[in-house]
Amino acid sequence: MKNQDKTGPDAMTSPWVRLAASAVHGTGLYATKAIAEGTRVIEYVGEKITKAESDRRDKARQERQEGGEDGCVYLFELNKRYDLDGDVEWNTARLSNHSCAPNCETEHVRGHIWISALRDILEGAELSYDYGFDWENWKDHLCRCGTPSCLGYIVKKDQWKKVKKAIKAEAKEAKRKAKAERETASKGQRKQKEKKPT
Repeated sequence: MKNQDKTGPDAMTSPWVRLAASAVHGTGLYATKAIAEGTRVIEYVGEKITKAESDRRDKARQERQEGGEDGCVYLFELNKRYDLDGDVEWNTARLSNHSCAPNCETEHVRGHIWISALRDILEGAELSYDYGFDWENWKDHLCRCGTPSCLGYIVKKDQWKKVKKAIKAEAKEAKRKAKAERETASKGQRKQKEKKPT
């Protein structure tokens, strides 16, 4: 069960965004008009929780994901003691999708988290930011952004090199295993031929 607070405040709104179906995932945020670089588009709001509670909720999220349910992550680090759980119905900003080539970024401003324009954005464009997940559990977060530079996984840019290296190593290992299986099968066929009576 999600942590959605049905009794919370009204949904966060912004004159810069509208909701619409996304080709990336579910519902996305779209620019209602041209947005200038640096504009604070919408605040990412939620429930302020301790690190211990954040860990507990993330563990529950992972269990839901393993059970085939939604595994979306809405936790943001506020500081060394607290996180922000944006998995609440009134957090419209949580619907902004990840992109490997985003047009927005998140900004921490005096205890608040804003989604701000990284560059000028045209009216009608889908708003996205880099979720910046850590290397740990990178395989659990497939990316569907579809940009030419897409890594295939939602991971911090500074850790892409590590992911690419791991992908390459896995491909090499899979190729080695396939070759070994072919050789084993070929040996088995040769033995069968040798056993056949003439």
